[in-house]
Amino acid sequence: MSGPSFSRKGLALLGMYEAMARDGYRRADDVQVTDAFADFELRAYRQQVLPVLQHFGVRTLLDYGCGGSDWHAAGFDKHSGQSAAEYFGLSEALRYEPARGIDERRRVDCVLSFDVLEHVFVSDVPAVLRDMFSHAGRLLVLNVACYPAAARLPNGENAHVTVRDPQWWKGMLDAVAVEFPETSICLITSTAWRQSSAFPVWSAGGWQASPAFVTTN
Repeated sequence: MSGPSFSRKGLALLGMYEAMARDGYRRADDVQVTDAFADFELRAYRQQVLPVLQHFGVRTLLDYGCGGSDWHAAGFDKHSGQSAAEYFGLSEALRYEPARGIDERRRVDCVLSFDVLEHVFVSDVPAVLRDMFSHAGRLLVLNVACYPAAARLPNGENAHVTVRDPQWWKGMLDAVAVEFPETSICLITSTAWRQSSAFPVWSAGGWQASPAFVTTN
């Protein structure tokens, strides 16, 4: 299955992420990281995301840009010892990570993507969002970092190549969401490490169903 149609610079960037996943990377403080992108970023947001997935009856999920996340490893929830799939009550947890050659994409209830979009070259963001939406039957859950990363690309640039403010991301999603009116969106943006806020869940279909012309989210 082919992925999003990346620009020339987007393909070059993907090549750098493949190298980082294989060889590690250097941080801004000159520390070498050998196990790249291994953190399960969703763990810190599990209590916030759980009721959203439950509200939409999510049973099948695609982790888009999963890094090294393991949905079936015990201990995702430290209190219960459950895996991520168990904690969220999933019957199926699929993964997509082009930098690691993982592609299990298909249509599911929910596409979830944490700490991914800020790594996408700005010209390719719409194509990646459309690919996410096209696989999300009911819900799209996104977390986007709006600040520079500690990680550096092999060419020395910051690994968060598209740092924009939360309203920019909301507007970008609004523009693409009109093509997928049945899909609801939960957008969480982080302006610093573990400093996050969420927009009210919305859908373009909700705009059309409203009796008013003025939209508030």
